[in-house]
Amino acid sequence: MNTDGVNPDGASTDEADTGGADTGGQAAVPAECRWAVTGCGWVARDHFLPGLLEAAAGSAGGVVPRLVAVTDLDPAAASLLAARVPEARSAAGLVDLLSAYRPDAVYVATPNHAHRAAVETAAASGAAVLCEKPLAADLAEAERLVTACGRSGTLAATAYDQRFHPAHRAVRDAVAAGALGTVTAVRITYGCWLPPTWSPDGRPYDNWRADPARAGGGAALDLAPHGLDLVGVLLGGDDVADLTALVQHRVHPYPVDDGAVLAGRTGGGVLTTLHLAYNTPDALPRRRLEVVGTGGQLTAVDTLGQDAGGTLWLTGARTADRAPVPVPFDTGTSPFAAQVREFSAAVAAVRAGTPVERAWPWPLRRDLALHRLLLEALSRAGATAPRDPVQVPAPDPVRPVLEEGRR
Repeated sequence: MNTDGVNPDGASTDEADTGGADTGGQAAVPAECRWAVTGCGWVARDHFLPGLLEAAAGSAGGVVPRLVAVTDLDPAAASLLAARVPEARSAAGLVDLLSAYRPDAVYVATPNHAHRAAVETAAASGAAVLCEKPLAADLAEAERLVTACGRSGTLAATAYDQRFHPAHRAVRDAVAAGALGTVTAVRITYGCWLPPTWSPDGRPYDNWRADPARAGGGAALDLAPHGLDLVGVLLGGDDVADLTALVQHRVHPYPVDDGAVLAGRTGGGVLTTLHLAYNTPDALPRRRLEVVGTGGQLTAVDTLGQDAGGTLWLTGARTADRAPVPVPFDTGTSPFAAQVREFSAAVAAVRAGTPVERAWPWPLRRDLALHRLLLEALSRAGATAPRDPVQVPAPDPVRPVLEEGRR
């Protein structure tokens, strides 16, 4: 992982705070990053926009993110999102938005099958692009997306907000400092309850995540990308290199998988397991991260998701150290706010002349390699997966819960 020119928080150190402006000895006017959104669903509405506003409020003289325009196939959804920011406007389509408002960065939060066209259009205009995961619904579309971004030369990234959760950064720092000794395994459990009629707020909703044509897959393709990315981030760039999968169609009567287990190994030999589920009731424990080493284990609970908070514990390997010790971290900053803040700083750095590869430490081609690894593992698993779900009564009551992977 290339981290040249990147400070410990991930933002470029090359004039990111001023955009490279010559201040003539006067106090610098903070640079702005003018954002647009295409795809105004619940993640953009309930997590990205609050994260942007939180980042703007806490910019403290750095790059200030500002929403200027939004668009969606549903004009009502676009209007509702724009109405929450007085200076933001809604546009009839992405081409019109880019022409009229010329944003510095575009957040792509459409259904998966529409990612490639939106990213290509935004990148061709010269805007930086932050695209929701997974990159696309299939490998060919993802490859075209990455090629288009490389051809345009613009900054482009996958919206892996879990990289920025303060608890996960504390884990990364502890691993880098050698607190766990030799790391041997990373274990992730990430589940939720997503029935065919799921809705984020109880109102009628088009649950496209159950549609293979638009989603490209089910629980595994939706939830695993965060975990696969996170392994490499926590291990300082030691990415998963080998992966196998088992998928299930166990509970929900839709054509995509509702659960999966992935087993892998990083290039450096660390074993990884991921249990992903759309069939775990929300009332159950379902979000857990463990990093195991010869000197101890870090355990994070309820940190995998869009929200701030959760808990982090360190258990020492010696008998006397077996009582878990809480590890402090910032429980107030959302991963979305940190992601917006640091991507905005990278946009400003590129605008000031910093090469893209120095402004942002996670190359899009690296994300494509992980996407390919996942799709190939799921393809091998899908040929033998049983597809007759058992009719299991839904938990009573099933309340709408905002959980990662649903845009």
